[in-house]
Amino acid sequence: MPEYKAPVEDMMFLLRDVFRAEEVFAELPEQKENDLDTIKSILEESGKFCSEVLHPLNATGDIEGCRLENGVVKTPKGFAEAWKSFSEAGWGGLSAPTEYGGQNLPRTVQILVDEMLSGSNLSFGLFPGLTRGACEAIEAHATQDLKDAYLPNMIAGVWTGAMALTEGNAGSDLGLLKTTAVPRPDGSWTVTGSKIFISSGDHDMAENVIHLVLARIPDAPPGTKGISLFLCPKILVNADGSLGEPNNISVGALEHKMGIHAQPTCTMNYDECQGWMVGEPNRGLAAMFTMMNAERLFVGVQGLGVAHASYQTAVTYARERLQGRSPNRAGTAPIIAHADIRRTLLSMQSFIEAARALVVYTALEMDREKFHPDATVRQQAADSVALLTPVIKAALTDFGFEATVNGQQVLGGHGYIREWGQEQYVRDARIAMIYEGTNGIQAQDLVVRKLPLAEGQAVRTYFAQIRETLETARNDRHATTLITPLQTTLEKLESVTVRLIDGDLSGPDDRNAAAVDYLRLFALVSYGWMWVRMVTASTDSETILPDAFVQHKRATATFFMERVLPQAAALTQQIGAGASSIMALPDEMF
Repeated sequence: MPEYKAPVEDMMFLLRDVFRAEEVFAELPEQKENDLDTIKSILEESGKFCSEVLHPLNATGDIEGCRLENGVVKTPKGFAEAWKSFSEAGWGGLSAPTEYGGQNLPRTVQILVDEMLSGSNLSFGLFPGLTRGACEAIEAHATQDLKDAYLPNMIAGVWTGAMALTEGNAGSDLGLLKTTAVPRPDGSWTVTGSKIFISSGDHDMAENVIHLVLARIPDAPPGTKGISLFLCPKILVNADGSLGEPNNISVGALEHKMGIHAQPTCTMNYDECQGWMVGEPNRGLAAMFTMMNAERLFVGVQGLGVAHASYQTAVTYARERLQGRSPNRAGTAPIIAHADIRRTLLSMQSFIEAARALVVYTALEMDREKFHPDATVRQQAADSVALLTPVIKAALTDFGFEATVNGQQVLGGHGYIREWGQEQYVRDARIAMIYEGTNGIQAQDLVVRKLPLAEGQAVRTYFAQIRETLETARNDRHATTLITPLQTTLEKLESVTVRLIDGDLSGPDDRNAAAVDYLRLFALVSYGWMWVRMVTASTDSETILPDAFVQHKRATATFFMERVLPQAAALTQQIGAGASSIMALPDEMF
């Protein structure tokens, strides 16, 4: 199996040349000391850890899987040791606040490290990702006593976090959940219920697991307006911070899954366990969405990371595998000489590099939202992040899964067997399209909630930025051929956007029918925008970039515009067709 190599060079190109991250950080008082040399060192060390420690555990962890022994989950061989090394090096606290032991680095750095974790070992990467999300929800909504008691050990990796939302009868519609919470005289709560599909629900890598559990309190309103959030530790914590007695939390079963075998996905039982409310009564869903929105961006990055790992394997195989003859080569040629293999690899690569750029753009907006001193700038950035969250989550996992299937196809029969690891990437990538809100629901969120956000200003601002880039690109002879296809597609996107917001496609069924196609169209335009920005940045770079790097960017951008972006024409036609043919049949005719 080929080694994993972190894409540090491409990440630094994005930070330095495309988005000029140092200039962004200079506007943020808490981040202005961060320089790109330091960030490069962090990314290089992260890449080394992922390549040398985590990637070798990826295949073995998949084969061994997790197991439930005497009520305790056992992780695969090597995972506990890797977690200890990961935590001792401080990787779990990159973006966490310094007052609780974190490093308060930009979200942008954290997200790039997340890509490496996902590409080298997705099952492992979920442990720190979920812990970070739980920490962010606690920091934003819990009492100071809870923050002081739990955050330092969670950020240090001594304890880990999990979020417990889903129940057998309540998945996407959390308003149906039945878990209850009853107050105790000491101010804590008794939480009772069962949850399913709980990632990192239990394991043997840390001393404690901190569950954030959604439940209903007595006399709560029905539906989502009656949900509260509770912090329920696996092991109760004494007043002095030491661990006390086990809480009444148990693992009912481990799920038998298609992929991420080394990640313990649990059925959890909360049998009158003790918990503490996080946030206000009946406002638990709002508190949990602090975690959920960050997790959705993290899930999108998972799709990107696994796709890039699959690409590395595919291109290595394509260079080495001799098969058939090529008109441009003497004798038996490596399969990378064949046009169809090159098309497949370029399809993967043109997505991966554009998606990475879109992630960095969004992460910088997240840093502005959190750290910028101007409230107006923070709100504009928040609207931008809200608009792009469903796009990042759904598009990067949809295209990411397609990329892993393409990577498997490059290897032919060798892609279908375990030896090269491609079949694992396909299985692992599939879950990212499902959890943290299925991609169909993300598309609904984009069309129904995010397009009208700020009275439509968020999406108009986004489109205006693309037009500004197109105008600037006219001065770059290497980018001029990219302008017309992207501008034409942007016009299509703008047209259907107006129709969906308040035009002839704004009815509930038409929006629902259009949502998935619209999100894909939105993503294609966004990728195209990123490619124009990358090509112009490679021309304008103040750093002398290798000729091969620049040539690669220009050629891949051209491929994207000629061979991928044209999908937009069909998507536009599908959106415009409305819901009539979809809704024509009565239920019983399906």
